[in-house]
Amino acid sequence: MDREYQTARVEDRGEGLLLLTLNRPEVANAMNTQMGRDLLVFFDEINAAPTQQRCIVLTGAGERAFCAGGDLKERNSMTDAAWQDQHLLFERMIRAFVGCPVPVIGAVNGAAYAGGCELALCCDFIYAAETARFALTEVTLGIMPGAGGTQNLPRAVGERRAKEIILTGRPFTAAEAYKWGMVNRICAPGRVVDEALETGRRIAENAPISVRQAKQAIHFGMQVDLASGMMLEIEAYNRMVPTEDRREGVLAFNEKRKPRFTGR
Repeated sequence: MDREYQTARVEDRGEGLLLLTLNRPEVANAMNTQMGRDLLVFFDEINAAPTQQRCIVLTGAGERAFCAGGDLKERNSMTDAAWQDQHLLFERMIRAFVGCPVPVIGAVNGAAYAGGCELALCCDFIYAAETARFALTEVTLGIMPGAGGTQNLPRAVGERRAKEIILTGRPFTAAEAYKWGMVNRICAPGRVVDEALETGRRIAENAPISVRQAKQAIHFGMQVDLASGMMLEIEAYNRMVPTEDRREGVLAFNEKRKPRFTGR
């Protein structure tokens, strides 16, 4: 699925693993209207045919930034109506991103500020370079997070820590993000994409129906009470029982070989 968008590029790394790169390095990969369109198209295509891919790694071009947030130069001359129209596009893109049944790993290679931090938080989990920095700076600009930040950050770091981060707008380091539970792994310089791809390949080797069902059970189970979550889990589990992959997995175990999963 190699593809070039105006503001992003997609590289097929084989066996259902994709590398999605935000590609505006000259402006720290800031998110303009076209990037919103490109990411919406990308995730809509993935969501329409999720069996075609097994894992996605999201990163930014260059070493300086993952994504600096919304492109404020583009927004500088916008009318209120134009601003709201653009944000509606961003909202649609974020819903498509969050609704993606295929796992997405964030490989944060540099600054992830404002909307860039929100993009990272939409990933299923995050690896970050040692030098990466994060911030939700919207209140310093007269707005507030509007791409899931007020919802995803508290779920990652807790309500009180999220309030401190969002209400001050103060940047924080990759080490702090790791300590607070927002980042899963800190990587040496130049290694974050490689390590995310290694993990992505490990995910892609597993039974794809199992991976998608487990992701959905975790995601939606976190939004309901425990009893409802347990019921949701069983419904997701029962989807695997009649599959060829379930039979292949058990057979491969007994034959002491690596399973060959086909997504059926």
